[in-house]
Amino acid sequence: MIFNSLEFFLFLFVVFMLYWLALKKSIKGQNILLLISSYVFYGWWDWRFLFLILLSTIVDYFIGIAIHKNEKQNVRKAWLWGSVLFNLGLLGFFKYYNFFVDSWIDMFSLLGYNIKSTWTLNIILPVGISFYTFQTMSYSFDIYYKKLKPTKNFLAFAAFVSFFPQLVAGPIERASNLLHQITNRRTFNYNQCVSGLKLILWGLFKKMVIADSLGPIVDDIFANYADYSASTLLLGAVFFSFQIYGDFSGYSDIAIGTAKLFAIELKSNFKFPYFSRNIAEFWVRWHTSLSDWFRYYVYIPLGGSRKSKLISIRNIAIVFLISGLWHGANWTYLFWGAFHAIAFVPIFLLGKNSKYKNSTIGEHSLLPSINEVLRMVMVFSLVTFSWVFFRSATIGDAFSYISRMFTEFTFYSYMHPRGFRMIDYYILIMLFVIYEYLIRRDERAPFKFKSKYIRLIAYAVVVLCMLLFYDSKIDRSFIYFQF
Repeated sequence: MIFNSLEFFLFLFVVFMLYWLALKKSIKGQNILLLISSYVFYGWWDWRFLFLILLSTIVDYFIGIAIHKNEKQNVRKAWLWGSVLFNLGLLGFFKYYNFFVDSWIDMFSLLGYNIKSTWTLNIILPVGISFYTFQTMSYSFDIYYKKLKPTKNFLAFAAFVSFFPQLVAGPIERASNLLHQITNRRTFNYNQCVSGLKLILWGLFKKMVIADSLGPIVDDIFANYADYSASTLLLGAVFFSFQIYGDFSGYSDIAIGTAKLFAIELKSNFKFPYFSRNIAEFWVRWHTSLSDWFRYYVYIPLGGSRKSKLISIRNIAIVFLISGLWHGANWTYLFWGAFHAIAFVPIFLLGKNSKYKNSTIGEHSLLPSINEVLRMVMVFSLVTFSWVFFRSATIGDAFSYISRMFTEFTFYSYMHPRGFRMIDYYILIMLFVIYEYLIRRDERAPFKFKSKYIRLIAYAVVVLCMLLFYDSKIDRSFIYFQF
């Protein structure tokens, strides 16, 4: 079941009505409903993998209690390692087993040994496993660092792990933010629900109009890059930048908006990352829940930036390489992570990694300064270049794509694979960037205009675009489901 489907909205309507009408006065009943609904939502894809979520829930529930009960540091650490090894074991088997086997065989092939691959398995990657394993691990980490006391309410903890709006593609929530909202009584708030519906609408626009409409173009260019000139390859990279942003941030908006319907607030996950003025600011604005996870549970425990510059650079490299590997079992993701580490280190050494942490582009004026525009273009160019690694099927394809992008300077007008007018897509992206700039101060209020007439026009344009760009023949699944 995906957010941009009719069955999801029928499912959401039924759950919403039961939650607020039949179970309004029973927090236990609401949590039971959330848990059942979340398992139905996930099981709609493949019910066989529900046992993995349940198993991860049971393991970290009891490990959290065990860590809290023990005062001896070595015992607490042993229990924590139990959580880490269990969850990473699940993730490693289902996501990385074949990758490591194939890489091992390739390494021997380079040494002149021809080994037949008899150890690879036909493994189905469970949707969302990278997200919910990290979420349950964060619970054990927070108890270990004494930032959180374990809950004895297994029902609430199970609902926290499997909360369906953010189960399969985030935001990755820490228990300190989400769990207490599930254990405490919730009351219906009309304004909160309206805010949620607005976010759902904006998220659907970004997914259906931006991401889905650009998908066929990106797929065609990356699949046939050897046939295209530099201008078309550049177009493919730029369009993928907007496709993945519209797809992933659209999902996050829908998730946050859906949670609001149940009086639950999830953390923001995207804060207009393409308006960043250096690569460090980009990572403060892009997939922030994952960035925070790595900062709290990898970077800081390794020493963060408290030690020497060399150790800090090592820690930065580790975080970005793990982040790349988290996204997928392919060398392309490791190169993508390495590229961002290399781009981040100079900013860190210059002491500018926090320079733009609490500000936005054009903060005190209607338009950005020339300096801000140039910095924004530079960051967008670097990020777009890195997306070539992320999107390519193999590392060889990525380097070939980049090589042609800088050598094949013949310019041809690109023709849409299905014959649609390309000018419409250029105008769409331009207007989307302008609109995002207008709402750049608050990622949770996409229709925050003083005039109700402007709001109505915005609603009408968004809905009209969704109808005009809807295409039943394209793949409507979310990109990050594969991670």
